[in-house]
Formats: sequence, structure tokens, C-alpha cells
Amino acid sequence: MNDHLLSHRSRKDHAAALAAATAEVGRFLDGRTTPRSSASPAHLAARTAAVDLSSPLGTLDRALEEVRELYLDHAVGYHHPRYLAHLNCPITIPALAAETLATSVNTAVETWDQGTSACLIEQKLIDWVTDLIGFDRPEQVTPDGVFTTGGTQSNLQGLFTAREDRLSRPGPRGTTAADRCARLSRLRIVTGEHAHLSVVKAARLLGLAPDAVVVLPGDGDRMDPATLDRALAAVADAGDEVAAVVALAGTTDHGAIDPLREIGQVCRGHQVWLHVDGAYGGGLLVSPTRRGLLDGIGLADSVTVDFHKTFFLPVAASALLLRDGAGFRHSTVSADYLNPEDGDDHAVDKSLQTTRRFDALKLWMTLRVLGADGIGRMLDDSIDAARRIARSIDADPELELVRHPALSTVLFRPRPQGCDARDADPDETDALVRPVRDALFAEGRSVVAATVVDGRPCLKLTVLDPELTDEDVAIVLADVRQAAQYLADGMRQATSAGVLS
Repeated sequence: MNDHLLSHRSRKDHAAALAAATAEVGRFLDGRTTPRSSASPAHLAARTAAVDLSSPLGTLDRALEEVRELYLDHAVGYHHPRYLAHLNCPITIPALAAETLATSVNTAVETWDQGTSACLIEQKLIDWVTDLIGFDRPEQVTPDGVFTTGGTQSNLQGLFTAREDRLSRPGPRGTTAADRCARLSRLRIVTGEHAHLSVVKAARLLGLAPDAVVVLPGDGDRMDPATLDRALAAVADAGDEVAAVVALAGTTDHGAIDPLREIGQVCRGHQVWLHVDGAYGGGLLVSPTRRGLLDGIGLADSVTVDFHKTFFLPVAASALLLRDGAGFRHSTVSADYLNPEDGDDHAVDKSLQTTRRFDALKLWMTLRVLGADGIGRMLDDSIDAARRIARSIDADPELELVRHPALSTVLFRPRPQGCDARDADPDETDALVRPVRDALFAEGRSVVAATVVDGRPCLKLTVLDPELTDEDVAIVLADVRQAAQYLADGMRQATSAGVLS
């Protein structure tokens, strides 16, 4: 069994394994004519259940063949031009090379004696991103950050740090343990109506009250600073405390960016922590033409950025950045066997994780090959494509544009012939949205998403492919129109038959 361990003795086997895996990726790329297969969930579940894990296959070739049949042949291809569903992106080749290096060496970056130079590379990137954000801070305050598994973890730790910062200040109920519990039950997180679900999840994990998340109605798709100002005053008047305000730099469904500068000024006026969730819009930090959309982000106390979205890196690569790196003290727990208090500074002191992959290398290599502007131009191209799609939909009599894209998300509804949603009851078009999405997914030819906007369902295209062509988009929209017309005709026939009977 030791023959399968990576060492200098198994270099030939290692090279052969990588070559075989690369060949399988080649088949996945070249042989895939659609974003996914049309295999049903029941079929795939039966195939997977039939595998006897107690009986090994014995060879890598046989294992790869099984993985091809169970996984690769049916995996959703985010690189495919007709995959336009969620915030998944095609990924850079330098990042893939980095994955091979980091995974093969298996570096863990929680302590200096495990990560050494990898820790330095990670910290260099953290400093680079904090410089891009441009935190507004006193000279004696030093920003810092840590890589995480994704926006949910980054938001959780950001809000945890905000909670601890608030509770470390003098409060209206004293400073004992009992007082802390009383204050904890009265802490609030204020955010907009389009905040990511991870905000509510974080509030639960942080032991806040069930009603701790105060959701404000927006000015359109964005948080209104005047409404926020009144809400913060109302929370204080009620005897409660605000742990944090969460502003959004790219909402999941709309791509909308809150007015960060105005929100930051309101938060400063109330002495309230501002966390900016830039999991989606963080890539604008390197955009050559749209960096100004993040105006005011430097007023934040903490920022989430997902590199596996708009920096085009493989999952997972995210970061939490703090205006004052001293805030990571709230996450630090020392142990003699890992990070003794009298030892070196360690990355584990800043992280909710202990063992962590060297995910920073993916960003480092992509940045060193493409440059910041090169990454940003890919995002710009994706946003440009989304805007072309929106114009095409707006001019199409069988489709209804719901929102003009703020970033790279396009929201729309099908409007098949004989169903004019502008004049008629919208129930008929609303009833088509989910069935259209499900029909396309089942067929596998085009993959789109569905969501709800202003109480009504709609389809969603998320464009994170800088090489997307108008021809590919035309195929996706044609599939939507065809599925909607087929389903609408069937609904009308069923209604007519019911009436006649």
C-alpha cells in the first residue's frame, strides 16, 4: 500500500497519475457539448449507491474510469458558454498549476514551522489586497487579513470580530459575564433586504437573538443611507446595540452595490462597525474601468472578498480583511503544541481554522502571470457581455427584462406568444419561470438559475465568462423561449380541457 504514497521513490507514478488525470480533464473539456448531461437524479443516485466501497479497484486506471462514469461525465461544466446560472467561473491555468503544486507538496499554512515561505506569500497577498481596499485608518493602525474557505466563513468571522469589538466596549449593562450575556441578547446586525443568507446564519452561530438581524427596505436594490441612519437611532432608542452594519458590494441576485461611502459615513457617525460583503463585487478592486463602483469601501472595518468568483480562481479562495488587524486577537487561542503565547506570530492566530490549505498560491500565480489589470479586464469583459445580453432581452418581445445589470447578473422572465405580461395578469408568466429553469436543467443543453425579485419569480443569468459570445447567448435565450412556449401551450391546453370537462 505504501507504493501509492508520494515521495522521491514514486516520482514516475506521480507523473503518470497527473498525466492520466490531465487526460481525463481533456476529455471533459473536449467531449462536453452541453453544460451538463441529461442523466436523471435517480439514475445517478442508483449508479453511486451500487459502488461497493469495501472492495477497492486496485489500480488508478480503473478508479479513473469509475470516476469518469460517476462524476466527470455528469459534472456541471462552469467553463461551458451555456452555463449561465450561478456565481461559478471558468478558472485560470496559472491557478490550476498552483493547485497542483500546493496539493502535491501539501503545505499547511497555520504555523511558521509548517508553512515557512508559503506564510510569507500569503501575507504578501493580504497586504496587497488591503492596499487595494485603501482602508481609512489612523497611522498607528495596521490592516490585516486571512484567507478563508469562502464568503460564508469570511462573513462569519467578520461579524464575530464585530460582535467582540462591540462587547469589549463599555455598554449600558456593565461588564460582568452576566452583563455580557444580557448584552448579547440585545445585539443587532443591520443589513439590506438583499443580504446573503450567510448573514442570518452567522447571527445564529454567534448566539444572537432570533430577531437580531434587522433587514432594511432598500432604495431600489440598494441600502438607503437615510433609512440606515434612522434605523441605527431607533435601535439605540430601544436600548439595544448594533454589532455591525452589513453593506453589500454586489448582491447575489442583482449584483447591486450599496452606496458605500454614504453608508460608511453614517456608521462612523453612530460609531458602528461596518462590514462590506464584497464576495461578488470584490473583483472590481482590480477593474481598470469600474474600480469607482467601490467608492467608499475604505471606510469599512471589515471586508469579504471571494477570489473564486470575480478573480477567476478555483474553489475555494476567499479572504477576510480587517481595517485594524489587532481585531484578530478575538480569534486567537494559544496552545503549547501549536502556537504558544511566547512563540512566533502564526496565521492560525487569525483563523477560525487550524489546518488550512495554501490557497493563496492560486492568486499569487494568476497575479504574476496575468497581472491585476489582466484579471480586472476579464471581469470587465463579463460585465460588458451581461449588458449586451440585457439589451438583447429588452428588445425581445418574448422576453421581459426585470433589471438592467449592475454587475454581471441579468434578471428576466419568459413572455411567450399569447401571454403579454405588460397588460395581462402576471400569474401565467410567473408560473413558467421555475418549470422553464427545471426543463432546461433536465435537458442539460443550457443551464440558467431562478430567483424571486419584488415578490415575483424570474430567471437569472450570471455572466462570469469573459469569452462568452453573442452566438452562445442566442442559443440559451432560444432554449428559454422554446421551453416557455411549449410549457405555456401545455398549460393553456390543460386549462381548456378542464373547462370543457
